Amino acid sequence: MEKIENKMVRFGLIGKDISYSFSRGYFSKKFSKLGLNSHSYENFDLSKIDQFKDVMTHNTNIKGFNVTIPYKEQIMSFLNEIDPEAQQIGAVNTIKIVNGKTIGFNTDVYGFQKSLEPHLEKHHNKALILGTGGASKAVAFVLKKLGIQYKFVSRNPSQDQLNYTDLNKDILSLYTVIINCTPLGTFPNINDKPAIPYNFITPKHLLYDLIYNPEKTAFLLAGEEMGGKISNGSDMLELQAEKSWEIWNS
Repeated sequence: MEKIENKMVRFGLIGKDISYSFSRGYFSKKFSKLGLNSHSYENFDLSKIDQFKDVMTHNTNIKGFNVTIPYKEQIMSFLNEIDPEAQQIGAVNTIKIVNGKTIGFNTDVYGFQKSLEPHLEKHHNKALILGTGGASKAVAFVLKKLGIQYKFVSRNPSQDQLNYTDLNKDILSLYTVIINCTPLGTFPNINDKPAIPYNFITPKHLLYDLIYNPEKTAFLLAGEEMGGKISNGSDMLELQAEKSWEIWNS
């Protein structure tokens, strides 16, 4: 640990069970490419969000954090200030620290929109969002902005949401964009996938998975088998990471 403590400019990831995380590898590579030897990026694996206070108390030289599952919503009450867009979305995935003050932002929105747009066709005007966590809020925010109607699908749906058991041929023929915001299918549990009726997927469908490891999840493979267009979360991750970097340096 000593070596890291000596680093002048520190960044980190807040999450739970994040040893697999994309961010640390991405930023470490970036720092080395840019010759930023005084920069480091670390994982702060918290079993509960309250531990964020200790992280702030015991770590100096931290300029910013990324926030991942399951804390994008819970982190908000621990921050001094929240960017209006992140407040509207209801989730934060980037924290900038200025003179000890924490400011929350959401760069998932930017990453998701920029990575989704190239895949959209005219008939992609209705979407199903699988899952209701922090990432799904950024997804819903973008779809609204793009004029795409959406419905949330949940195992415990609230009033205006669908249950997985509601999904049938009629619904899937209307909702031609399906976005997986659940962790189902993430390495190492690569055979897991959301319980949707894949036999009703057609070449008109676009399946988008926020997961990036494996590159083709069981969800994407099942959609591709039926002729659907597919996209994983790797572009979104890189775009949101670059946006975080921009915020930390602005």
